[in-house]
Amino acid sequence: MKKVFTVIASLFLLSSLMLAGCGKTDEAGSKENASGAAQSEKKVKIRIMGYNKEETRKSYLDYLKEKLPNVDIEFQFVDLKSFENMLRTQLAAGEGPDIFETSGSGAVYANAGYVEDLTDASFTSKYNDTGLMRYQGKVYTIPLQSWFEGIWYNKDIFEKQGLTPPKTWDEWMTIHEKLRQAGVKPQAMGAKSWEPMMKQSMGMLLNEFYTKPENKDFDAAFSEGTKKVSGNWNEVVSKWTETIQKGNITKDMLGIDYDQAQDEFATGKAAMWESGPWAAEALKQKNPNLNMGMFPIPGLTEGTGWLIGGPGSAFAVNKQSKHKDVAMQILELTATPEAQQALIKDNFGSSFLKGVDVQLPPEYEDSAAAFKEGHVYAPWITWPFGAIAEDYGKSLQEVLTGAKSVDDALKVLDDKAEQQRKSLKGN
Repeated sequence: MKKVFTVIASLFLLSSLMLAGCGKTDEAGSKENASGAAQSEKKVKIRIMGYNKEETRKSYLDYLKEKLPNVDIEFQFVDLKSFENMLRTQLAAGEGPDIFETSGSGAVYANAGYVEDLTDASFTSKYNDTGLMRYQGKVYTIPLQSWFEGIWYNKDIFEKQGLTPPKTWDEWMTIHEKLRQAGVKPQAMGAKSWEPMMKQSMGMLLNEFYTKPENKDFDAAFSEGTKKVSGNWNEVVSKWTETIQKGNITKDMLGIDYDQAQDEFATGKAAMWESGPWAAEALKQKNPNLNMGMFPIPGLTEGTGWLIGGPGSAFAVNKQSKHKDVAMQILELTATPEAQQALIKDNFGSSFLKGVDVQLPPEYEDSAAAFKEGHVYAPWITWPFGAIAEDYGKSLQEVLTGAKSVDDALKVLDDKAEQQRKSLKGN
């Protein structure tokens, strides 16, 4: 009986020890889980809101996540049609993303006090000045990779007709005429959009107006209202309309959209078409055998010409962000060659970060000199206004129909700019 009792007691003791051991294991597991949860809670969540799709930022976002393992980065894509309204509503409510994409100087948001002043940030000076858009002398955004566009041309058609990319405006006009005489449509244009004519007229302005030393600060003066385009641009834009007078840009193009013009060029029905690198893949898909190159818009005198472009978009930091220090850390990381190459990998362009070299694909060899000289600019992206370039472009459509003169079109631009200045001042 005593032996049985001893066995029972031993079993009870063993059971108790096992239960005690289980208790310790559960307690240790709970502590471990609690520790993991605490670490998870310490992971800062940062929201980046953009109007460029996530796939165009994938390599860049992967780079950030690798460098910032304790930061949970959420990228929110919002279609451009809804982007501004959604963002302004959130910012006005004291909320919004920590970092958001914008164009130009971010003047509207800076004027409303929604964005952080980046003028003296350590990373700002790492960018070339051409990429830094200022509002009232201060920097509120940092540029992402550039966008650019020039004149795509069909190399096979050019070779067959004995033509080479033009170095002057007159050469370009002559190329149009020679192609027409050979029965080839010189240039496709989707003039149903206000953009292509506006950009081509800007190309002439870049060559003949902006290169003059006295016009170096014109855009800043125009933004402030101390100078107007009327009286300054008239002669140059009037010279550009020569391409309309010669029949290179025609009224029927007002009924052609971007896709139709792209198809004309891709299928060899037109020898030239204005667009950018974003069109390259679609062109190749339509015609895998298309042998194409891109040249800059030429000026009156022989030179490298100019490409239309600038920062494709920029990042601003929400002044009301609860994690502003981390947001600034992300912008610091963005100002590294590695981050810039990651941006370019998924959305080809050049970089405004000093010392970053971008290998140009063969299609852009004819534009290499323009890139080297920094001849990539789009005046309207520096203006702290709304879509007044669109108003100007639409006025040029009326110049094409004969409903407006060049003087009328430029007055529209001045009037719209003045309206925007008053809006920014709250008057």
